[in-house]
Amino acid sequence: MYYNYKYKRKVNMKRLILVTSPPASGKTYVSKQLAKNLKHVVYLDKDTLIVLSKQIFVVAGQEYNRSSDFFEANIRDYEYAAIIDLAMEALEYDDIVLINAPFTREVRNNEYMADLRAQVTKKNARLTVIWVHTEVEVCRQRMMERNSDRDRWKLDHWDEYVSGVNFDIPNELNDPNCKDDLLIFKNSSEGEFETSMGEILDIIEGKT
Repeated sequence: MYYNYKYKRKVNMKRLILVTSPPASGKTYVSKQLAKNLKHVVYLDKDTLIVLSKQIFVVAGQEYNRSSDFFEANIRDYEYAAIIDLAMEALEYDDIVLINAPFTREVRNNEYMADLRAQVTKKNARLTVIWVHTEVEVCRQRMMERNSDRDRWKLDHWDEYVSGVNFDIPNELNDPNCKDDLLIFKNSSEGEFETSMGEILDIIEGKT
């Protein structure tokens, strides 16, 4: 079990934080711990929208499968659009908005990211992507342990699933002249978690 930090931290600028990674990398735990250790944070989790997405499957008479063509065509992108709209609204009212969502395709789409950065700039805020980097086998073990119906197809077709997921760090987002546009949160072990948490909090707070 990872340990919580005892004291909340103070941030010195308004920003939108995307905590991203492939499924089961630990981004939900990382996101929640970051949110608990920062002040004036609105925490948004895309998984909160799953209850609505499940109903779409029911109404359409489709098997619940978040890896299906039906999900790709009718649900996936709309979940992302909804969570971004919520974040843009929340930036009007607090210093930090932190979104917990994979964004695995979006962070590799230059046009999408440029548009998002422009939206954030209009809110007088900065965009920071935190990529949770976890070894693939560790992700598989965590997926098995959490035993969620959303992972059933992935585990049953692991080789096919992994072949379609890019676990590489999206280094194309890294501007050498900017220290907080892309941050890597190493999360394959408790030691990596503790080190990354301290380092990233310091960067967000402007201490380094």
